[in-house]
Amino acid sequence: LSQNYPNPFNPSTTISYTLPTKSDVKIRIYNLLGQQVRMFDEGTQTAGEHFVVWDGRTDDGTAVATGLYLYRLETGDFTGSKKMVLLK
Repeated sequence: LSQNYPNPFNPSTTISYTLPTKSDVKIRIYNLLGQQVRMFDEGTQTAGEHFVVWDGRTDDGTAVATGLYLYRLETGDFTGSKKMVLLK
């Protein structure tokens, strides 16, 4: 799981990750209260480099506030997280 780029970001950022083997992938984004604001269900992906672009919006399309967010990569045998900052 790589650091998002750009960081800080506005209005969008790219989250990159590398899979060593074929895996089911989910990326979840949380605010500092621990509330999930966005979830990307990427399904089963092949080994290699992949990315998602987050537009700073929730699952229902609402723009999130300026602040610190956590993003978490979940696969069958790995979970990792990093911090990112949205500045408006």
